[in-house]
Amino acid sequence: MIFLACYPVIVYVGLTRFNSYLLTVVLVTLLIVRLWLSRPLFVKMPWIKPATLLAVLAIGLSKVMGSDFGIRLYPVIVNTVMFVVFAYSLYKGPNIIETFARITEPELDERAILYTKNVTKIWCVFFVFNASMALYTSLFTSLDVWTLYNGFIAYIIMGFLFAVEWLVRKKVKRNVGV
Repeated sequence: MIFLACYPVIVYVGLTRFNSYLLTVVLVTLLIVRLWLSRPLFVKMPWIKPATLLAVLAIGLSKVMGSDFGIRLYPVIVNTVMFVVFAYSLYKGPNIIETFARITEPELDERAILYTKNVTKIWCVFFVFNASMALYTSLFTSLDVWTLYNGFIAYIIMGFLFAVEWLVRKKVKRNVGV
């Protein structure tokens, strides 16, 4: 999973210091290894398989088209797949955040389930926003800006969202006496 965080840096270094063929081989190899190592997680994290396969396809198309655009699409793909999985969990149930919450608290009341549904909706908004920003930086900005946003700023926003949700959850638990 560390590979996800390092992807923009690997792309930046690969495109600025090496040739695109070597970068393509390295990225596809890393994605395939990650897919193979992630097999035990497929049930709990269903987005791994489609995100990885779409990324391999985008990288391959990028090489065939002689452009780095497909290589830059990986953050767009990951965020789009995450949005689809989270949104689908709202429709089908149980929602993704509820599933995670039940790992540590198997018994959730209706108030807690509603809370997890709302948090899942917030993550859906984040994934749409982040996919949009990743697409924008892929289409309209330099490799430097793309790397800065997708390799740093997006993680700062995600960390902020995690922190705010954690603080809100603590307050909500305190208010209901859990």
